[in-house]
Amino acid sequence: MRSRPAPATIDLAYRRVPTLVLGASGFIGAWTARALLARGADVTAVGRDPARLAAAMGSAASQVRTLTADLGRPGAVAELMAAAAPAITFNLAGYGVDRSERDPHLMDALNARLVADLCERLAAAPGGDWRGLSLVHAGSALEYGRIEGPLDEAVEPRPVSDYGRTKLAGTRHVQQAGATGVRAVVSRLFTVYGPGEHAGRLLPSLLDTARTGAPLALTSGRQRRDFTYVADAVEGLLRLGASGARPGEVVNVATGRLTPVREFAETAARVIRFDPGLLAFGTRPDLDDEMWHGDVDVSRLRRLTSWSPATSIADGIRQSWEAAG
Repeated sequence: MRSRPAPATIDLAYRRVPTLVLGASGFIGAWTARALLARGADVTAVGRDPARLAAAMGSAASQVRTLTADLGRPGAVAELMAAAAPAITFNLAGYGVDRSERDPHLMDALNARLVADLCERLAAAPGGDWRGLSLVHAGSALEYGRIEGPLDEAVEPRPVSDYGRTKLAGTRHVQQAGATGVRAVVSRLFTVYGPGEHAGRLLPSLLDTARTGAPLALTSGRQRRDFTYVADAVEGLLRLGASGARPGEVVNVATGRLTPVREFAETAARVIRFDPGLLAFGTRPDLDDEMWHGDVDVSRLRRLTSWSPATSIADGIRQSWEAAG
């Protein structure tokens, strides 16, 4: 097994390393590109819309190379890999997280076929001096589906949504490529929140309620989620990329602590100081594809990276509120 950077040297691991970030105009992708830049990497950030990509990079836009591409188009991956020549690629591209994204062809193209294309290109790419992985692909907790009890990576997934099924197909491509020696892993993300999150999701809705004083219609709030602050999720991605993870390995990137949605919302009311009576629990039905599961096993993440997320929910909400101005 390749040696991996010790925790004390992780800040140096990416210095001058050519990196490619797909989906860099999205929530987690933008955070990933900026975090790599802060670590001294040579970053190429890819998004579909140039204006949105520039906005996502913010003050870092002048320091990264930006490329625009339709990742659902055949041949797009080959062109990007030739243009960027990355030592490592972070794939944060995807489609279907937002409930407005329901085109089945796009879902399959961006969640599954794109990953297959990436793995095919990496299998044919020559090796270099970089000692980390070639691909960190962002998977999703929704790949698991309805699983009773704890979630570890050995559990057989049973996704119930099209999004979960297509994301699992992408994971299978990484596992198959790993079996042939491609240095690729799946980082299975859970409920990531923080500044830059898409409007309409839980935290942005809570921040809107704090600003406007308008009641917020919510489900029962009984659902328990592993809420992971975005900076911690991205730190996990970077640490995995520089780790000695086995090719094809799947790694849960989460805190290992479940919190009811109701408690998350009530914590926001306390931290931001708005009236908790504005939280109208039970005025929206619970969704048919809600996940119900036990604690998330993060022992593999800790073993591979000697690290685990540390930001509390209260601190993550506070930082998000301050970032929102």
